[in-house]
Amino acid sequence: MSALQQYIDLYNEHRADLNGHAPDALNALRPEAFAALQGAVLPKRGTEDYEATDLEAIFAPDYGVNINRVAFSADQAGTFRCDVPNLSTCLYFFNNDIFMPGRTARMNPNNPVVVESFVEAQQRHPQLLKQYLGTLADLSKPEVALNTLLAQDGLLIYIPKGVTAEKTIQVVNIFNASQPLMAMRRVLIVADEDAHVRVLACDHTQISDVQYLNSQVVEIIAKRGATVDYYDLEESTAHTSRVSSIFVDQAEGSNVLVDGITLLNGRTRNDYYVQVNGEHAETHLLGMTIASGTQHVDNHTFLSHNAPRCKSNEMFKYVINDEAVGAFAGKILVKPDCPRVEAYQGNRNICASSTAKMYTKPQLEIYTDDVKCSHGAAVGQLDEEALFYMRTRGISEAEARHLLMQAFVSDVIDGVRLEALKDRLYHLTEKRFSGTLSLCNVCGSAADCSKLDIIK
Repeated sequence: MSALQQYIDLYNEHRADLNGHAPDALNALRPEAFAALQGAVLPKRGTEDYEATDLEAIFAPDYGVNINRVAFSADQAGTFRCDVPNLSTCLYFFNNDIFMPGRTARMNPNNPVVVESFVEAQQRHPQLLKQYLGTLADLSKPEVALNTLLAQDGLLIYIPKGVTAEKTIQVVNIFNASQPLMAMRRVLIVADEDAHVRVLACDHTQISDVQYLNSQVVEIIAKRGATVDYYDLEESTAHTSRVSSIFVDQAEGSNVLVDGITLLNGRTRNDYYVQVNGEHAETHLLGMTIASGTQHVDNHTFLSHNAPRCKSNEMFKYVINDEAVGAFAGKILVKPDCPRVEAYQGNRNICASSTAKMYTKPQLEIYTDDVKCSHGAAVGQLDEEALFYMRTRGISEAEARHLLMQAFVSDVIDGVRLEALKDRLYHLTEKRFSGTLSLCNVCGSAADCSKLDIIK
């Protein structure tokens, strides 16, 4: 039986239960998702743009699905490891895939910003779900269609016209089920005209020896003049897999920053799809991966310039060690009649061991004149001359490697537009490179820190 078929059968058997726990707006999407999955096959390793990823293998285990919406107890204080000093946030949680308010106060009730579960929004703001949910998610992609078929709830973030969200909205995703579980997570962010919002999403795993799969679909709609920052931080375990699809639609004059950061994980596939549909829009697409052991991180991007006089800047950096595998496949498309587009794409990588593997495939596809576009990729090792120079100045080899790696990823961190988060990321990457960033440092589990040391 294929990985998809076992979940299609699950849907057929429990269709009434799935629909009964979900809002109408999600249920309305299921028939099309079901049709899209008929005859569909999850991409396997070696197919185009999936050189290092086998989605069939990721979805193959018989994960449980929380169809009956059983509430799991969660130690929010113990799991909330991504606290950013000097950054005040409105905090929300996904406990496995059940939405719950955070320990801190929620949004000021007098603030017009909407932050609600889909179930809540179906009662309070049904027109928002009906108008926007599922409009960007591409059901021709089997992993997206499967998420749409089985998801029962999600998070809606809506910022009305001309409004600035007073605090960063932080969403903490927790895995803590005692049995293997697949969580279907959905996020819909809509920034109306001239609205401004910053969102910080963090993935954590509370039990280190249980297999989990995070299937995530995020839709971001930035209307004319809107500004959206979306930061996505993954710090889970070697037994946690993640398949994430982020879709972005930008209107005229909008400014969107999406930053994906992988510090600890098992197997990760991140897809980013950006449609720039209005003039003078600006896009920043950043990514940083630190991987060791047998970690596997794959980032795939597609950025389409469908309007003239726009700018985009894309940079992904990897530092990989041991037998870890990294992959990057990115395409920038400039359509006809879209002059004066400035688009830049870069992928820079360090393999810190002879057994680490990196696959890279940058692409430009341009169908108009009068543009400034460039792309490039590089895979190498640390500069031996720089290491030698630093060692002659009395710096140990481990410390010298640490400093060079930190300098290597610094420009991606510098792209963060939240100063408090930027400072926190410098701290987290320092701990990651030194091997002190792990579950055992924060919640007392039996994780082996020695396996996480990337400086050897």
